[in-house]
Amino acid sequence: MGDLKDRIDAGKWAMVEGRDVPSVLASRVAKYGSKPFIVWEPFEGQPKTYSYSEFGAAVEAAAGALHSRGVQVGDRVLVHLDNSPEFLISWFACARIGAVAVSTNTRSVARDMEYFADHAGVVGAITSPGFAELVSDSAPMIRFLIVTSTDAGAPSDVPAGIEYEKFDDLMTEGVRAPEREINPLADLGIQFTSGTTSRPKAVLWTHANVVWGMQMNCAHMRLTSADITQIFLPLFHTNAQSYSMLSTLWSGGTMVVQPRFSASRFWDVAIRNKSTWASTIPFCVKALLSGDIPEQHHFRFWGCAVRMPEVEERLGVTTFGWWGMTETITQGIVGDQDEPCAAYTIGRASPAYEINVRRPDGTHVGPGESGELFIRGIRGVSLFKEYAGNPEATQDSFDEDGWFATGDSIIMNDAGDLIFGDRLKDMLKVGAENVAASEIEAVIMATGLVSECAVVAQPHYMLDEVPAVFLIPSAAASDDVANAVISACQRDLADFKVPRTVRVVDELPRSTLEKIAKAELRKLLEPITE
Repeated sequence: MGDLKDRIDAGKWAMVEGRDVPSVLASRVAKYGSKPFIVWEPFEGQPKTYSYSEFGAAVEAAAGALHSRGVQVGDRVLVHLDNSPEFLISWFACARIGAVAVSTNTRSVARDMEYFADHAGVVGAITSPGFAELVSDSAPMIRFLIVTSTDAGAPSDVPAGIEYEKFDDLMTEGVRAPEREINPLADLGIQFTSGTTSRPKAVLWTHANVVWGMQMNCAHMRLTSADITQIFLPLFHTNAQSYSMLSTLWSGGTMVVQPRFSASRFWDVAIRNKSTWASTIPFCVKALLSGDIPEQHHFRFWGCAVRMPEVEERLGVTTFGWWGMTETITQGIVGDQDEPCAAYTIGRASPAYEINVRRPDGTHVGPGESGELFIRGIRGVSLFKEYAGNPEATQDSFDEDGWFATGDSIIMNDAGDLIFGDRLKDMLKVGAENVAASEIEAVIMATGLVSECAVVAQPHYMLDEVPAVFLIPSAAASDDVANAVISACQRDLADFKVPRTVRVVDELPRSTLEKIAKAELRKLLEPITE
């Protein structure tokens, strides 16, 4: 710990010194006790409330059970769960004993899960009945498999022939995990994020990352203990995990958790629980604005990808944009509730980081210009620690002066507000999911039915964009190559990565460097409007 601590500014280190996730949770349990921390709003069954004290006790029970199964400091535990109390308990229980929670996308297929489990080196897994067979088959190395009693509240059974333990049984064992010395720089969590390579990278957070992120989230959003957030984005992603879950813990507020987004189930839950804020995305906003709007609600702001005047006009809710990555934990660029930026902008640089938007020659852009976004902070505190198991990718992501290359294009308007431009790293944004074109291309090429292909973004009326593929068939391809390619993608890719359009062509357009001119291909695609 000493080497990194010596490089950290004293003021920034003071924000995390002597703190880790369990110590913050213990502090809030002592302060807020019987106050509601979590209100679980399943789609089936009755809501359930956990006070701070009740949640703390549940975490202690789960931590003791994991420790009794041999989970040690630094061990990695796969947490493959949709939004649910069990997700929250499991994540915090791993933190309590010093293990690393590997939270994975529940839309993943077998190919993804095998990679996640192997790359992270997990020793055990916690999942729900609907994913039990997938996790069991994908992670043969695990020492234990723990399964919840429902699929995010929906009754479900574990398939026959799978060896597992019941999550509910863990909660009654009465074993207490040993106390652990506070180490802010200890490893805490892993999330897999798509990049330009064909396989996702394992972003590793420390306890200091999260303690830093909690505080900056609350500062950006001006959160207090009176705030109640409504969480419907997936907790296995940074947005809900950091912006919503962790900031609520720090502020001493309450979180209302739904299994996933549902426009038809949103307003009843919001009004009944008096939700005051939500982190959302344009996809969800569009769905809500297309339905009935209640005359009264309690929201004071929505954090969105961009500032959205239509929400402010129809709902009377302040909106502001923000930009962040799994690698930044909190927002590197953020709007201001009291000093609104222009419509559809993402805000301005957060005081938590140094921001540099560069021209190709490395100089800083001016008003009306665009450039690539670079961000600088402290690895292991305000920036992720590393890409676990991939030191080359970690090294390649930073320049010699410590600037992290985001691969995102940013435009500055005449007033100095920032606008998200595009992804420079051949990435697609499908709803809330980042998708690497190269990963889809790799699956298609592995079929042997294609001699060359190119995946590009096709505009979509709800998801903003979806994958489309242009391909040249190989000699082995049949006349039905398009359907064969789709079938392979459905087997080996999560559903949001499967191309919506397949175009069979004789040749692909080339740039002067003989690279495929993807911009020309995008021009050939009509937007999907329904």
